[in-house]
Amino acid sequence: MAKFKNVLVNFGLLLSGIVLFALPHPNFITVEGFPLLSYFAYIPLFILVRRVSLKTVWAYGLAYGTGCYCLYVYWLAIFNPVSMPVIAGMYGIYLMLAFLFMKAAASFFPKYAYFAEWVVWCAYEYLKTLGFPGFNYGVTAYSHWRWTLLIQIASVIGVFGLSAFISFSSAWFSAVICDGSTGIVKKIKNHKVSGIIWLALFIGIIVFGIVSPVDYSDCDTKRIALIQTNSDPWDGADSVYNRDLQTLKRLSDAAIAEAGDLDLVVWPETAFIPRITYHYKHRQNPVMFGLVNELLDYLDSKNVPFVIGNDDCVKGYNKDGVYTDLDYNSALLFFPGENVIPPEPVRYWKNHLVPFTEHFPFKKQLPMIYKMLEENDTHFWEEGKEKTVFDLGGLKFCTPICFEDTFGDISRDFVLNGAQAIVNMSNDAWARTASCQYQHLAMGVFRTVENRIPAVRATSSGQTVIIDPNGKVLDMAEPFTETYLICELPVIERASQTIYTKYGDYAGKFFVLASFVVLAFGIVKAIMEKIKYGKK
Repeated sequence: MAKFKNVLVNFGLLLSGIVLFALPHPNFITVEGFPLLSYFAYIPLFILVRRVSLKTVWAYGLAYGTGCYCLYVYWLAIFNPVSMPVIAGMYGIYLMLAFLFMKAAASFFPKYAYFAEWVVWCAYEYLKTLGFPGFNYGVTAYSHWRWTLLIQIASVIGVFGLSAFISFSSAWFSAVICDGSTGIVKKIKNHKVSGIIWLALFIGIIVFGIVSPVDYSDCDTKRIALIQTNSDPWDGADSVYNRDLQTLKRLSDAAIAEAGDLDLVVWPETAFIPRITYHYKHRQNPVMFGLVNELLDYLDSKNVPFVIGNDDCVKGYNKDGVYTDLDYNSALLFFPGENVIPPEPVRYWKNHLVPFTEHFPFKKQLPMIYKMLEENDTHFWEEGKEKTVFDLGGLKFCTPICFEDTFGDISRDFVLNGAQAIVNMSNDAWARTASCQYQHLAMGVFRTVENRIPAVRATSSGQTVIIDPNGKVLDMAEPFTETYLICELPVIERASQTIYTKYGDYAGKFFVLASFVVLAFGIVKAIMEKIKYGKK
């Protein structure tokens, strides 16, 4: 009976942990999320790791990771039947390993188990965003995207430093709950030092949030129109491409007429599917050439530059050494009368492709998965290498494409290359889910604070917004509608870089190193104790 009760408690902790992982972020209940819950979200996790044995902790980690991502990114199931099991399974394995390391760390230092678990957890949050399968969705601090006062500290410690601060409260509460002392007052007193330090840091973060925001009221501005078509440009063929072109032209004309003098018009990611430069040059497909020709005539007739999301295709050698067509998810900048006819746009080719759905480098090693992805209409792209910064004349801006603005280091590299603003173009229309779009927006907000530059986002179906250098969403187009948003983008001349821009995600790297030290020291300590007691 006692064993059954123990399993039941563990199962309850597992389920509550899964729910608390998803709720702080934009979710199926509210697109704004419940950020306050992030301060308690990992209490069940930290307690569970300490309760279960080393033999079974891996199974709970597997279940926790799978459950968390099935609930949190449930909208992936809408995309294709492969995405959900791949992501959920991948994070099941990640959390299985994280639970094992957390358990080991807690076992090595039972008196400071909560602290050791927390250090390993913070390392995991950073490591999971690296490499081919890197995925920033679910990082703790992104739940705070609406709490502008608190996120100012990201300009110093980045998103992973803020995540560590938030998650420490869960570790502290778990320590109090698991403390063997009698009475809640005694339990709290036993951990008062770390609690007081955390509260002092919290007050410091608030004070920093009050004094640090950038005053951009006297800055020059650029007037930008962001176009939102409310369609998935990949959802169809010739007739859909023509429909979307007419929508883009109509909305752009309306924006130009309303704004008077615009400095830039931005279309979303792959808003125009036919390959502009390729079809203009080769002309094998009369329908595609006709659409491209119509587009170029339109662009050249305007007195405003356009930056357009497009499938850019060039001839070249692929990774297998075959000379063929190479497709790039691209942003193309056109200046009427200069580089439109013939099309010679300034190009940015997407550097960081979405794993599994845009890029899968293991064709030879995992041919079955590669074939399964191909059969589910996956569009693979080539990787761009250059961090192109566009020059609008008085404004240098970068165009991270869709998923790219979820990575702090990518926007940081653009800023180090001279970018003064972020112009993101995204297509999340395939998800048909507001929570997906808000989860994406939440991450984009942090890129502005980290580098103290403004950002705009032109999206297919939402969230089309302007964000100031302090992470405040100033205006947003109505999602899931055909519309446009006219923005006054401040041109920030920064005298100095932020600490984050200078040093990047040093907080995440610190926790990786700290985890290694904790585990290595713990192993040495265990060996020494075994030798010591073995001699006795």
